[in-house]
Amino acid sequence: MQSNNPLSSIPPVTRNILIAIVVMFIAQQVLGQSGGQFIGRYFALYPIDSPWFYPWQLITYALLHGNLMHLFFNGFAIWMFGSQIENFWGEKKYSIFIIVCIIGSGLANAVLSGAPAIGISGAVYGLLVAFGMMWPNHTIQLILPPIPMKAKYFVILFAGIALVSSINPRNDGIAHIAHLGGALTGFLLIQYWRKKPPFKW
Repeated sequence: MQSNNPLSSIPPVTRNILIAIVVMFIAQQVLGQSGGQFIGRYFALYPIDSPWFYPWQLITYALLHGNLMHLFFNGFAIWMFGSQIENFWGEKKYSIFIIVCIIGSGLANAVLSGAPAIGISGAVYGLLVAFGMMWPNHTIQLILPPIPMKAKYFVILFAGIALVSSINPRNDGIAHIAHLGGALTGFLLIQYWRKKPPFKW
């Protein structure tokens, strides 16, 4: 019997991630200013030398988003790329990858950036790298600009933007270092699983 629930077609880990970030975003809105400040104070990611830094923030920051557009684009990318990767890898390997990318992205921002961070964008960059490494010649239809592009060039483009933006930081409210950290973490983890440089033995 076919389910009428549109979420049932999304693999379980990806589905749970999407539910978690939507629920947390709703909580941010419903709790109002004081509740939102409490969530931001204890769940956003602060620099590691800040008195407001707590170890659990290396996970919880990924559940928070600054506005609806931030949530939409991250959720859309997780659904688009994460679903295919989870179906290919399976739940366990995919879960490990997501968690490691979240932590790696968070560590990069906490150590190298002086600004707090929220959002699961770092893990999204890890997923982009994974997708580009596994299906490099798959064509992706971009939204802005509306042109088709092979996955390998798509990844190079976005990683390049993150790198340049990290070297020349601007006060644009975007955690470019976290993006770069997530991309690098995803690349290194896949290379480790493949037993390829720098982990060749």
